Amino acid sequence: MAGPAPRGRPAAAPPGLLPLLLLLLSAAAIIPRGDGQNLVTEDVTVVEGDVATISCRVKNSDDSVIQLLNPNRQTIYFRDFRPLKDSRFQLVNFSNSELRVSLTNVSISDEGRYFCQLYTDPPQEIYTTITVLVPPRNLVIDIQKEIAVEGEEIELNCTAMASRPATTIRWFKGNKELTGKSEVEQWSDMYTVTSQLLLKVGREDDGVPVICLVDHPAVKDLQTQRYLEVMYKPQVRVSQNYPVQGLTREGEPLELTCAAFGKPQPTDMRWLRVDDEMPQHVVVSGSNLLISNLNKTDNGTYRCEASNAVGKSHADYMLFVYDSRAGEEGAIRSVDHAVVGGVVAVVVFAMLCLLIILGRYFARHKGTYFTHEAKGADDAADADTAIINAEGGQNNSEEKKEYFI
Repeated sequence: MAGPAPRGRPAAAPPGLLPLLLLLLSAAAIIPRGDGQNLVTEDVTVVEGDVATISCRVKNSDDSVIQLLNPNRQTIYFRDFRPLKDSRFQLVNFSNSELRVSLTNVSISDEGRYFCQLYTDPPQEIYTTITVLVPPRNLVIDIQKEIAVEGEEIELNCTAMASRPATTIRWFKGNKELTGKSEVEQWSDMYTVTSQLLLKVGREDDGVPVICLVDHPAVKDLQTQRYLEVMYKPQVRVSQNYPVQGLTREGEPLELTCAAFGKPQPTDMRWLRVDDEMPQHVVVSGSNLLISNLNKTDNGTYRCEASNAVGKSHADYMLFVYDSRAGEEGAIRSVDHAVVGGVVAVVVFAMLCLLIILGRYFARHKGTYFTHEAKGADDAADADTAIINAEGGQNNSEEKKEYFI
């Protein structure tokens, strides 16, 4: 057994322990959190499985030693030496002013504070935080009923499993955004989010996609969708093939066509006459109804009915048969009315012109009469004399004119 070392001389440390002792002594000299006036670093956010890069930079380098430690205060790199036996840490750059290290295949266990230390007097320390994002593991839409009937309210649930942080779920029907109700469950460090959507469906929703879209910082454009399948009763429409336009007149034919659309496609379609029996001369062929020779006994409402597994619908056509010359007489009447209207307009215009001319004529002569009457009254001593002067004034004037001549 070796004896104690001579007094005054320290015992020599084994060669393999020297770097470790230096690290422990230097760590003991470091204060837990300095002002870090010469150290610069940034927080790092990384998606699980990607690469995180940690940078410890010195603003005013004086050749001091830079060291990087993990959240457990284990030294990852001391200058360009890596004591930690984790090959995922790799040196990217080392100089007097920077120590840059990459961490590959990042997992949640790597999250936390990483410390940059600078051996100055006094020592300095600053930390950077690694945040690990985890995108949803799976995105699934569950629908209450695979096939819905028009007017029903169905329930859809979209689940985003095992994400970090908790994801936000958005709903769309076609291009229209809808509002759902979300619930969040936490399992350890992971979150599962389920969003419920209640949707009342109509025939216009058949074949329309319902989209569940994830809003999460770790992933873009993550979505899934389900197409709605909606059953609805028939929609019926009756069209007149002949006559294409114009009146339905006696002796002429009438052809009607019935079109029905539904889901499932209507399998039963029939014609009937509302509140009366179908005339014997009416021919029904599938969706067509034909009356070859119309008469007024055919007047009434004709109905086309169609049905499928969801329900029954109908459309009506009201038939009114006119006289055979109804269209011609109507055209003659319209021409006669136009001619009469034109004549009346001309007569009214002529009468208005005549009234204007007569009015102007009477107004002018009435003024002349009053002037003559006034002349007889100017020189008369009394009323009787004024009347006599007015009546004979003209003759006297002429006599005086002859006398002077």
